[in-house]
This record gives sequence, C-alpha cells and structure tokens, in this order.
Amino acid sequence: MNILSKKSLVAGCIGAVMATTAAFAEDRSDWPSSITVGTASQGGTYYIYGAGWANMVGEALGISAGAEVTGGPVQNATLVQMGEHAFGMVTTGPLVAALQGKSALAPGMSHEDVRAVFPMYQTTLQIIALKSSGIDSVDDLDGKTVGVGPAGGTADMYHPQLFKKLGLNVSTRNGGAADQAGQLQDGLIDAFAFAAGVPISAFNQLEAQADVNIFSYSPKNIEKIAADYPELSAGTIPASVYSSLDEDVSALSLWNFAITHKDMPESLVYGVTKTVMENNDRMLQIHGAAKETLPENYKYNTIVPWHAGAVRWFEENGYEIPANMKD
Repeated sequence: MNILSKKSLVAGCIGAVMATTAAFAEDRSDWPSSITVGTASQGGTYYIYGAGWANMVGEALGISAGAEVTGGPVQNATLVQMGEHAFGMVTTGPLVAALQGKSALAPGMSHEDVRAVFPMYQTTLQIIALKSSGIDSVDDLDGKTVGVGPAGGTADMYHPQLFKKLGLNVSTRNGGAADQAGQLQDGLIDAFAFAAGVPISAFNQLEAQADVNIFSYSPKNIEKIAADYPELSAGTIPASVYSSLDEDVSALSLWNFAITHKDMPESLVYGVTKTVMENNDRMLQIHGAAKETLPENYKYNTIVPWHAGAVRWFEENGYEIPANMKD
C-alpha cells in the first residue's frame, strides 16, 4: 500500500469515528460513564477479540470502554445479568444453561434480563499435544491428564462431558489458556483442550516453539455424541490457520454472541451494534475469527431476545427480527 493510500485509509477511519461520535453526542444522558466487556482468560480468542471491539467502540462512541479477564461465557452471562458488566461474550451452550437456571456458576439464578447485541463467530473445540507424546486424536487421551481452560469456561463445560460420553478416562485440570500452554510445554499436562475461535493465539505460540499435533473430534466421535448435544455442530479447523496442519481437521463448534442487560440504554446498544457490524475490516484486524462477525449471522441466535438497540440497527439495515426475538 502506498503512502497516499495509507493516509486515505487513516482519514477514512478517523472520519467514520468522528461521524459516529457526533451522532450520539446529544443522546447519552442515561449512558454509564464507562463500560466493561467480560471476555475470558488471556491467550484465548475471547480476550483478544473482546479487548479489540471494546477499544473500537470506546473510540467510536467517545466512551471509556475496556475488556476484563473472566472465567469465560458461564461467568459472563451471570455478570451481565447482575449488572456487574455492561457487556459480555457467550457461547450458545452456556447461555442455554443459564437461561434454564442451570448455570454452573449460579444454579437456580434467573438470567431473563440478558439480551443479544451482535453475532460474533463460531467457537471450535480444539486440542493440542506435543508431537513427541504420540497423542494425535481424542481417543489417545484415555488415561491422560488434559487441561480444559478456566473453570466455568466453554472448554471446561464441554470437553470433560464429551470425554466421558466417549468412554474415555481423562483427568482434567483448569487454568488460563496461556498458563496451560506453558504447562503442556513443561510436561505437567499431556494435552490442552480448549474452545475458541480459530486460530487460538496460545496454540499459535506453542506451534512456533515446539512440534505439536492439533486435532478435534473425529466424525466417528461426533456420531456418538451428536444426539445428546444438539447445540453442537460438525465443522472443521481449516489447515490454513495453523502451520502444523496439512489438511482441514474435523471438529465440533457452537456460535458466540455479544450480550448486554435489557436495561442498557437503547442508544448505547445501537451505537455498539452499528460500530461492530459496519466495520468488519477493522474487526478482522483484531482477530481472524471476525470473518464471521457479519450481520447476516444474526439468524443463528434462536435462544435469547435481541436488545431493542440492536433490533433498531438490524431492522434499519434490512434484517427482519422475528417478533418473538425482540425485547
């Protein structure tokens, strides 16, 4: 890109930010002084993605915004419900459990005040092991010790259940993504099973430092567990996202959405939705998983109503929100 093109791009971004800020300058009397986005552990996709869109929204709307490390989707749903965080990031499985009063963190608590803001991307269940271990499939994890991310996170919610469903005797440990990547290198765990958008930063760092095997659930595995987990869908890990892969790998995945509380000001949520949905080029600079952060993917939310501010943006832009999915 030449210097003139770079200047034009910068000018365009600044212009867009100024225009968005100006549009909300007179409609923020009920806005909070700052907003916090609940993400997950450092080294995972949630933290990188969440910190990125929080900063972008803060810049665009002229409000103090930042990301906070959390235990992941299960905790994020409860923090939003309780009003402790303005926004959070969740996967559909933990969200369904929370709405049913079956949250692992707050069993019995109603989460009826949670509302959707925008579609994020699909979380993929992924596993990494050192090549020297000889572990290159889920079946090889029988009798092994496996890290499954933070307690209450998506990985912790699914991997142990799936291992058990497949008849595997696996000892699991909790910890942050970056910490468990280090534990794998140090031989403290045999594999690290995580759940995030691809690529996972901690996996990229591991494969840059050691020979590794990256894999997920095989079609045979998926056939055995699919009926009991309708929220999970068969997918792939593209070979292009990890240098260790020679071909696409079979995997399981579920969708992610940004959420907020139903009482969050409509104009603020409208501004957040507008900023993220209309700037996919900038979102892609934050993380490659944002290739799925597109308005048309709103259709994958069949679980929780959309916030009124999000509904306004989607309907202004030609997307029809079903009546039963409106706040």
